[in-house]
Amino acid sequence: MIRKILVAVTLVAVTSSFGAGPAAAEGKRLILGTPGIPPIFAATLPIVAEKLGFFKKYGADVEVKFMESGTAAARALVSGDVDLALAPTPQVTAQSSNADVNFVGLYGLPHPDFLLASTDPKKASCKDVVGESVGVDAIGGARAVALRIMLAPCGIKLDTVQQIALPSVATQQAMIAGSITFGVLHIDEIPVLEQFGKPITIVSKIWEASPDSHFAMITVRGDQLKADRQAYVRVIAGIIEAARFMKDPKNGDRFAEIATVTGRTKEEAKSALLKLEAIGFFPTDENGLDRKQIESVIASQVKSGNIKPGKEPVKFERLIDETIWRDALALVNKQSSPTAKD
Repeated sequence: MIRKILVAVTLVAVTSSFGAGPAAAEGKRLILGTPGIPPIFAATLPIVAEKLGFFKKYGADVEVKFMESGTAAARALVSGDVDLALAPTPQVTAQSSNADVNFVGLYGLPHPDFLLASTDPKKASCKDVVGESVGVDAIGGARAVALRIMLAPCGIKLDTVQQIALPSVATQQAMIAGSITFGVLHIDEIPVLEQFGKPITIVSKIWEASPDSHFAMITVRGDQLKADRQAYVRVIAGIIEAARFMKDPKNGDRFAEIATVTGRTKEEAKSALLKLEAIGFFPTDENGLDRKQIESVIASQVKSGNIKPGKEPVKFERLIDETIWRDALALVNKQSSPTAKD
């Protein structure tokens, strides 16, 4: 209970400070939806860009909005409630194909860090999951898709387990309380359970079960991108600057302070960032939208039936705009040049 109160207080304190300082942005305010209330660790990238003024540095006015899940963020993008979404790649590809939604990916988090975890050492294999309840974010959501992928090498189908749809923090709470034994978690969520004395056993890791998986992407609607392309170039420039900031070890303490909005302590946040940087979670030298990985996700969505029979799977060329990253990187490098003016 104390931890929940601290998380809530931290969330209010940090979010209330976002956007502070003189506005130097060009054009309208853009809302970027991110997964989790409190946000998942992946959301620290746009949070850092907002908190430290990197969006504003490049003339973008961006508000980071925390949403229940990545699936919710994608839906909000469709409805127009947000202008960009950090959304799970499987959901983006499925919605683009099934409903002909003109999603366009601008920057990706290429390496999923999902783990299938158990709080019972005696239930440590994927076969032990059959018939059990497993915490996921939403039916058909990112964690549910990851669960299917992690069970596949054992020959176990998703319909042999009972998916329990819970917000990210609620899955941890349910495992701590003993309501469920199994949950799909991110790397940074493991220490949270361990500090409550729960012995965590890793049943499966998604990067081992499917090396070509892809986690999420910052996505925009094609019509919005066409209407104001340069605004989104400026947004991605801020994202690149934030990723570079996070990669620099000397910024560890400042990052950890900001990352407490996720509910992690500073020590947990620093540890989690090191683990994620080791797998290239936040790209700085590429757009994180590798064709092989994206096409692998599309093929997987077809095979699983998430892209409905008879629907034309979205093509990489329609889904991904690589020119936004190119122009954003040029903007960042120009600003970083020794000859650049303040």
